[in-house]
This record gives sequence, structure tokens and C-alpha cells, in this order.
Amino acid sequence: MVRHTKSLLLVLFVLAVVVAAGYFVDRYRHVPVAEVRPPESPLRAGAPAPRFRELPAHLHLLAGDGIAGLRDGADARFADPWGVVVAPDGRVFVSDAGDNDRIRVIDAQGHVATFAGAGSGYADGPANLARFDTPSGLALDDAGNLYVADTGNDAIRRITPDGKVTTLAGGHGAGDFAGPIGVAVDAKGDVYVADTYNHRIRRIAADGTITTVAGSTPGFQDGPGAQARFDTPVARAVDPDGSLWVADARNRAIRHIAADGAVSTFVHSEPKDHDAPIRTPFAIVAEKDAIYVADAAHGQVFRFTHDGGMTVVTGDQDGHDVLSRVTGLALASPGLVVSDATAARVYRIDDTQGPLAPTGPSPDAPLPQTHGRWPSAPQDGWHEIVGVAGEVRGNDKGESRDHLHLGVDVRADVGARVLAIADGKVSDPLAAWGYGKLSEGIGIGDIDYIHTRIGRDADGRPLDPKRLRLRLGDDGKPDFVEVRRGTRFHVGDVLGTVNAMAHTHLQLTGNLESRNPIDLGFTGFTDHIAPVIDKVELRDTSGKAIKRTRDGFTLARNGGPVDIVVEAWDHVDDNLPRRKLGLYALGYQLLGEDGKPVAGFEAPKMNLVFDRLPTDDVAPRIIYAADSGETVHGSARTRFLYMVTNVLRNGVASEGHWDVSGLAPGKYTLRIVAEDRAGNRAKRNADVPIVIR
Repeated sequence: MVRHTKSLLLVLFVLAVVVAAGYFVDRYRHVPVAEVRPPESPLRAGAPAPRFRELPAHLHLLAGDGIAGLRDGADARFADPWGVVVAPDGRVFVSDAGDNDRIRVIDAQGHVATFAGAGSGYADGPANLARFDTPSGLALDDAGNLYVADTGNDAIRRITPDGKVTTLAGGHGAGDFAGPIGVAVDAKGDVYVADTYNHRIRRIAADGTITTVAGSTPGFQDGPGAQARFDTPVARAVDPDGSLWVADARNRAIRHIAADGAVSTFVHSEPKDHDAPIRTPFAIVAEKDAIYVADAAHGQVFRFTHDGGMTVVTGDQDGHDVLSRVTGLALASPGLVVSDATAARVYRIDDTQGPLAPTGPSPDAPLPQTHGRWPSAPQDGWHEIVGVAGEVRGNDKGESRDHLHLGVDVRADVGARVLAIADGKVSDPLAAWGYGKLSEGIGIGDIDYIHTRIGRDADGRPLDPKRLRLRLGDDGKPDFVEVRRGTRFHVGDVLGTVNAMAHTHLQLTGNLESRNPIDLGFTGFTDHIAPVIDKVELRDTSGKAIKRTRDGFTLARNGGPVDIVVEAWDHVDDNLPRRKLGLYALGYQLLGEDGKPVAGFEAPKMNLVFDRLPTDDVAPRIIYAADSGETVHGSARTRFLYMVTNVLRNGVASEGHWDVSGLAPGKYTLRIVAEDRAGNRAKRNADVPIVIR
């Protein structure tokens, strides 16, 4: 028997969506930064560096085809390419975590080989026998030794030029580090560590002595080293003057540590400043006249001069050269080398002109093996899907087409346990977000679980304190769930409980970002019901509706192009009768008076296909007409009005129109093609008479 939402839960759901809408805008959209702005506290003056003749520079693919995997050679694949460093001979070393847990190397011809590592684990020894667990930051010393922040092993590893792996410091049981992600080496051979989950910057001296340079409890505070506070520092760089730079991820800040240990803030953004250049700094490098910062939220690299200037190094507002999640950054000759962990690719940035480099994950990346599981018990039983990807969503500021819904919503009772639907490993150092908010969620592998009290039951009690650690704020109350990079989860593991949204939002992320999660498949989910077309309109390019008579629409060949607007929705088996879901594909075909397709319309023009989903600000207003909306954000009823003459393909939305000037005068039939994911096609109201004069 289908379990229907009670009235109280419906009210809570409506209120929750209003509050949570802004979250989807922030986390899931890359909004490229283009303007130049000064940081808050310039430290010292410096002339512009000559590394680039002009900025933005150009992005060039070094290795990786956008599909996560393990493959050496010219067509190499990476699983989670995090840190990068460039050797004096030009070779690029890459820490490849995920399921690979190896150190890879790219030669001058772009061929990739495994430099060290035989898979996951913890073992020193020859390169082909050593094992790592989630290697992250990399650094090279003057002797050619490679240093690895081995995050999952709580260790700093050293690899000699001939490939012998040893543990420099830390390791399971040693208690020296807690998930270190960043590492750097200075000219004296001292090794500096971003001890990420201890929230400290540590130094390993040549004799092996470990000291704390700066940091104490998690927080945000400048001052002397022992009093300063960081929150999830993930990368650090040694300045030529001997001072240190720190990418302080959860504080959305770049911090500076002077020679005497004093900590100051160089750049910082407030949580609500979504346009600030530094939102999630994951990598940093420094040279005499500039600091380069890779920001994962924007998918861009920025150059800061010491006198306060900022310039975009790569990525423009049109989306060109914008990366998915930049995690590694290294000085190179020429330019820079960057890694994109989400796209499983490594790039060079320099002044060289060339074709646009492929960015983002490949659309051919295989989906995770969920075997039809649901995020609620029973995992092999039917649950109601109450929202699908591609639906239009508004905000609480009056905009009815603010963003696209990017996931699948599975209805569940408030307080029900949320279960992992696939095995997965955490890549993001900030894997959980939104503590206590309706938008709270966690990313594991390539799947996000949203609207979940992460790590807590319905009464707030911890469910898995080892992996899902409730962190206390200054007031002694929990304010964050810490989930360390490299943590593994397995099918059926309890991740938390459903919050007041009364559903679990599943979204594909990582190497599958922008893909439609309905393609995962869910046990018992069937759809034998054809979509419904409520209305078909023709509008001129200004948006004015063209009058329809009993004979259909009459169009003049010289009247200019027109837009086709289709109000339609889908219904699936066993759902509540009132439930309206979005469609998967829409298009149109023109038939002659004899019922046969006219030239150019032998097949329908399937313009809108929601297999991959755009995350930019403009796409919702291209895909949907202005009258679209849903009841949560002020619309009298849920309406999906699709702009069928516009185009959505491969995750990119663009405007288009129907040009009727080449048609011969006469009678035609405009056939609307509206399909759900199961391939059911709307019949009622699909054929519209057209007269061309």
C-alpha cells in the first residue's frame, strides 16, 4: 500500500523548500569570477610577475579522458587526481587517490606511468610494493625526493628518486597527524604539513622533530601562532622569503604565517558572499611577486599580488576553461599545472594559443553500481519519487525560474534512516555541509545525499561517531559534522536521518556531476503512464502569445521567427494523483497536409534533453517560459512551460527559434514530442494545426 504524506509533513515540506532553495544555488553552480578586486589585507608591495604575458591564460590538457579509472599510457585515466608537483626535468607527479591510491607521473610526451604504489593500504618499500591510502598533497626537495601527504594513513611519506618509499613521520597509531592533506618543503629541507583535521600547521625538521608552527582548536582567529586558529587547512606554500601561505578551506580564507609564527588573514570571504573569489580554496603556490590560488567552488585559478591586486588566471564568465573542482596547483615552466579531481584530468595553464581544452567529466563515465537500491528501508522495495532532475525551481525573492532541480527526491518519513545506495570513498575534505539546516547533506563517492541529519538520529544522538564526527563549536554545542577525506562507506551504511524536508534528495556529483540520477534505476519504480500536454502556445520572440483559433495557428512567412511553448508534466505508476513531475525530453516535428514529415523534419527535433544538467544561472530561463513555477514559490499551481524551440543538449542550454520563412503556404500539423525517461510519449494535445500564409 502506498504511504502518502500527511498534511503536517506537506506543510513542513513547503516551508523547507523555501528555506533550502538558496543552498542549491550556492553549492551546485560554478559562477565564474571575472572582475579584479583587492584582497582585504595586502602584505607587501611587489611588481607583477612575468609568468604570464596576459590573463586569463589558456588551458591545455596534459592527461586524463574525464572517466575515473586506472590506466597508464597516452590514454591514461585517473581516479582522484589531487596534488601535483613539477620536477626540474618537466615531469609532472600526480597523487591519484580514490580507488587507485598511487603516485603517477606524466612525461613530456603526455604518457602516464605509475611511479609508486600497489593499491590501498599502508606499506613502505620499493615503489611496486608500497601502499598508500588517499595520497593528497605533493612536494619535491632539491635532492629530488618526493613528499606525499598520505591522508588516510595519517602520515607523511617520502619517495626517493629511485622509488623507495618510507614514512617520514606519522602513521597509524603514531598520533602525530590527523588526515594531513597539504605538504611543502623549504630551501633548508624542513617539511611543512597542513595537518588538516588537527587544524594546525606543523613542521618536520631534518632530524625528524615535529613541532606546531601555528594553530590550535578549529576556528578563525589571527595572532601569535599558538593562539591562531584555522578550520580545515588543506594546502600550504613556502614563500621565497621563508614565510608560509595556507589555504584555510572551511574559513574560505588565505592565511599568512610570518617568520615569527604570527598569523594574519590575506583574503577572506563571508559565507553569504557567493561572488567572492575565494569560496573553497583547495590549492596554493607562491613565488616572489605573486600567490596563485585554486578555488574549487568557482573552478578557477586566481593570481594575487602582494599589493592587493587579483586577476583571473583561467576561466571566464562564458564558462570557457572553467574547471569542475581544482585540487592541485604547481608552478611550471611555462605557466602552471593544475589537477581537476572531479573531471579526472590534469592540465597545463600557459600563454600558448590552442583549441579549447575539454573540461568536466566525460559523459561516458559509468554510473555507480547501485543495483536499484533506494536510500530508505527497504532498499529493495518501492518508494515514491516526488521530484526529478530538470524541474524548474524558484526562490524566496520572487524569481520563479531561479535554478534547476538537479536530483531525484525519494519520499520518506521524517526521522527515517538514510542508507548508502553504493560503496563510496570521500574525496572532498568538506564532505558534509549545512549542519542543522534543511539543506544538510554529504557527498560520498559520486553521490550526494541531501536533506539529511548527517550522523544523527531523529533526536540528535550520534550514529557513527568514528566516521561521522560531531564537532563542537565554541559554545560547546555541535555545529559541524567532520568527515575526513578518504573515509569509506558501504552499501546499507546509515548516513543519518531524514529531516523536515520529508524526502532524500539524491544527486550525482564527482566524476558524474551534471548527470541525471534517474538513470541509476530504482527497484520497483515503473512508469507506464504517458506524459500530459496541457497546452501548446506559439509566441513571438518578444514573448507575446499568438492567437489560436478553432483552425489552429495562422503564421505569415514574413512574420518573423516564433517560439513554441509547451505546458506538460509527467505522472508515474503508484504516485499520488496530484504529483506532477518534469519531463525527460521534448521536441517537435512538422507534418505536411498528407501527414508525412516535411523536408528537414524527417525525425523530430528533440531540442530539450535532460540527460545532463546545466548549473549556470541563465539555463532555467532558457529552458522554461516566464509563466513557469511551483506552488512553494508563489505560483498558484505547478506549471512546467517548456521552451521547445530553445535547446538543451549535453548540459548546455542555448536560445533558438522556429523560422517559418522557408515553408510553402499551406496547412501543416505541428507535432509536439513530449517524453518521460521510460519513453512514454504524450498523445493528447500533441498535434496542433498550423496554416502558413
